[in-house]
Amino acid sequence: MHGKESLTIPAYDPSGFDVEALRSAIANRLTYTVGKDGYTATDRDWLHTLCYAVRDRLTERWMETQRSYYHTDAKRVYYLSLEFLIGRTLYNALLNMQLEEPVHQALASIGLDLEALREQEFEAGLGNGGLGRLAACFLDAMATLGIPGVGYGIRYEYGMFHQHIENGQQTEKSDPWLRFGNPWEFPRPEVIYPVQFHGRVVRFRDECGQYRHHWVDTQVVNAMAYDMPVPGYGNGTVNNLRLWSAKATRDFDLRLFNSGNYIDAVEEKTASEKLSKVLYPDDSTEDGRVLRLKQEYFFACASLQDILFRYLKTHDGFDSLPDKVAIQLNDTHPAIAIPELMRLLMDVHQLGWEKAWDLTTRTFSYTNHTLMPEALETWAVDLIGHVLPRHLEIIQEINQLFLVEVRHRFPGDEGIVSRLSLFDESHGRRVRMAHLAVVGSHHINGVSALHSQLMRDSIFADFHRLNPGKILNMTNGITPRRWLNQANPRLSRLISDTIGHGWIRNLDELQKLVPYACDPAFRKAFCIVKRANKIDLARMMQERIGFQVDPDSMFDVQVKRIHEYKRQTLNLLHVVTRYNRLRAGQDLVPRTVIFAGKAAPGYARAKLIIRLIH
Repeated sequence: MHGKESLTIPAYDPSGFDVEALRSAIANRLTYTVGKDGYTATDRDWLHTLCYAVRDRLTERWMETQRSYYHTDAKRVYYLSLEFLIGRTLYNALLNMQLEEPVHQALASIGLDLEALREQEFEAGLGNGGLGRLAACFLDAMATLGIPGVGYGIRYEYGMFHQHIENGQQTEKSDPWLRFGNPWEFPRPEVIYPVQFHGRVVRFRDECGQYRHHWVDTQVVNAMAYDMPVPGYGNGTVNNLRLWSAKATRDFDLRLFNSGNYIDAVEEKTASEKLSKVLYPDDSTEDGRVLRLKQEYFFACASLQDILFRYLKTHDGFDSLPDKVAIQLNDTHPAIAIPELMRLLMDVHQLGWEKAWDLTTRTFSYTNHTLMPEALETWAVDLIGHVLPRHLEIIQEINQLFLVEVRHRFPGDEGIVSRLSLFDESHGRRVRMAHLAVVGSHHINGVSALHSQLMRDSIFADFHRLNPGKILNMTNGITPRRWLNQANPRLSRLISDTIGHGWIRNLDELQKLVPYACDPAFRKAFCIVKRANKIDLARMMQERIGFQVDPDSMFDVQVKRIHEYKRQTLNLLHVVTRYNRLRAGQDLVPRTVIFAGKAAPGYARAKLIIRLIH
């Protein structure tokens, strides 16, 4: 689609959703979607009814947004992430669409409380930590800024896990967050892509004498799309989060079923659909490592097929692919997408290597999240060769051509060749996924200025020598709409009453608070807000874990995944030090130290840290 006329999204007018219209919409959804009436509806029925009523209004804007992108032939950002920690959707949608107050009034008029209903919503089990929260904040920011963006991930049937503490130790229970359905998603049974595993590669010459590759005798799993709307704040833009669910290519073997062999009849279906069952399967076993690698390829493969399908609907040929498609890799989990795009361009669309590689490296960029060499993802060569034989061939070819360039730039320096190679030969021959992401991307970013500089100085120092300027900084942010406006409504009201509401969209406006730092009235109001929040937290702790704390003590809080490098042990040693100082008679400010976080099920030492804390 070339030379499209400019089409802007019609201005968003929340005043069009008056209380009476919302009340009518809620009544209609209760009857025609949930299938209940006011006498039989449960609290969860009312929650789903409200979600559907709000979703209707989101969907109208969603359709208008997507049409505008097609009409203007907009370049799109595709954000590939194994996690999206989106939390609860209802309240976020109400605030971004500026519907909180009219919905509150509409519910109150029929005897319902918005706060009570929103507490019924389950958090989406699509992420577990900062990586996933960053992804969710990026989606919110792109929609708020009007940037055409799509998130791609996996629709996990089970989240990380529900954590329970028994005798001071962590135990895990499943997190079936979808057991009552997800009113925010739209199943797309017509959007299905095949994903291949295993098999072998056949090399042949085509009619033009060019060598081609055919990946045959594979096991195939279908990836089916589920879409969730992502609203921007106050602008009517609604972007998309597309999640993939694994479906068997056939439901069961009827011959085996009819012969009475019921278990074997559904074995293929069960094995195939494991791919989207759980977030981060335990990779301490070979089967777990195979499953995790398959998960990473499953969503990368489906996403790239979808991206190319959307691109080819409006473009002939691939020359303008980097001008219309930007793919951001959130950490190394989706890095297998680089050889996958090469495979699709060469094996499916018949491009030559040089053209395919040029398009690939101009399309991808990579966000690094860790500076620790031992935390950078690697995969055993034999494992990749077994699960993804064609991709191992492509990675080997990428490496061979890349090292030719390295030797040309640094003649005689085999040390730098070894350090830059995509293959680590010193630990059982493994593919360095971070190196693959760096070589296959046009830019790499850290998540803070310090982090980015340390990348240049440490783990990617040789890459920086090879290509100065390729590593840049893009400081992590979190959306103030979720993490201040929603998370701390008392403080939000105080800020808005003092400097206006502009900070909710533009956090730089918080600079306007600087003159109030010495204002006695503002400082007093701030302290009142802070103490009220501490009282709420103390009450919640009393209710949930039966532990009483003093809200007038200093709250010292560390909430993170439990991990050796997250420094909970160092924090705990500080607690012990303070305790010993108290015993020695020192006069210290009263302090309540609060730890929160989960340890991965197979991470024995992290579980010991939890036990030590207790």
